[in-house]
Amino acid sequence: MTKYGIESDAIILGAGLIGLTQALAFAAHGLRVVVIDRADPADLKDPKNDGRVSSINSASWSLFAAIGLSEKLAPYGCDIDRIVINDGLKPGKLDFTPDENDGPLGVMVENGLLQQTLFEAAQAHDGIDMYMPKQVQQTDRGDHQASVFLESGEQLTAPLLIAADGRGSVMRDEAGIVMTKWQYDHSAITCTVTHEQPHGNTAYEIFYPSGPFAVLPMRDDEQGRHRSAIVWTVARKDGPVLAKINARAFQVELMKKTGGFLGQMELHSDRANYPLGFHHSASLTAERLALVGDAGHGIHPIAGQGLNLGLRDVAALTECVVDGARTGLDLGDAQILARYDRWRGLDNLMMSAATDILTRLFGLPGESSSAIRRFGISLVQRIPPLKNQFMAEARGESGDLPKLLMGDLV
Repeated sequence: MTKYGIESDAIILGAGLIGLTQALAFAAHGLRVVVIDRADPADLKDPKNDGRVSSINSASWSLFAAIGLSEKLAPYGCDIDRIVINDGLKPGKLDFTPDENDGPLGVMVENGLLQQTLFEAAQAHDGIDMYMPKQVQQTDRGDHQASVFLESGEQLTAPLLIAADGRGSVMRDEAGIVMTKWQYDHSAITCTVTHEQPHGNTAYEIFYPSGPFAVLPMRDDEQGRHRSAIVWTVARKDGPVLAKINARAFQVELMKKTGGFLGQMELHSDRANYPLGFHHSASLTAERLALVGDAGHGIHPIAGQGLNLGLRDVAALTECVVDGARTGLDLGDAQILARYDRWRGLDNLMMSAATDILTRLFGLPGESSSAIRRFGISLVQRIPPLKNQFMAEARGESGDLPKLLMGDLV
């Protein structure tokens, strides 16, 4: 960084969950990082500003453990010890229950608390400089360095620029990276509910023709009431209506969808409505630029893997950059970026395609379609090797894993 004589190894655009995790992962390996975001720090540190809940699979949790954050996050997390999948409320289910010694399949954490923890850790780290709230005026990616010019007049430089600025990434568009995208005829209604019966650390995914209905375990509240997060996929036209109908009518609809298996449910938070879409970038890199998280890909929440895909990006990019640094390469070298693009490009494409196919398959109406889905569910349930493969996918432990996803620093 030039203006104040401070040198940095990477500039990260975006202080969301992925951008901050990338900064902390780099800093854990001794790299100096700049994070730029136009948001007010007070907003990012306020857990009330994001009521969503994320499923952090066991591989992603290993990443947080490796960079020293799992102990800080543990008080907010609820282990997922079991996943149950049903086609509606009809007989037959797919039940993922790991062996006792294998640990949980993942951890549910409220996005607001995760964001707060990451922000405070980044703010306190000597190797991370936070520029907030700051607006980027211009970027320049040259042969020898990347430069970012802020509206405040400051100029920041580093060998590598990382776009973690979300689905509408300005940096991705400026780099001319081609993106495939479409909108689903779906919206997701998200909220938190309390319920009479304990959830037993079980995540439920119930598929209806209108879209999946997920009940995700959370920690009991301060009064000891059992809590779960709801992610209810509905037709896009119905989203705004269901987000605004009175609480009693909404709770009646929740009981219909669950069949009452957790007893009476009551709203415990505001409801949010998110129109759903798909996007996938043709490349995750350009000259001195890498895309991570939603800047490079966005999928349907049917499998709850959106955040985990971004965390896999973080782990892979960290390994590529750290390995390159050890061999004396410029951190923005094309070899480093090409390795990252190869590593993550295919995996992201396969997961994106799989979630899109599942969305369409489970959305087919009619009894014949339902019978085929239930046959497939029962088949996986009865074949242990196939079931174990699906469980490995749910854990995020399949494929060519970066070291951070195995709990080790690079």
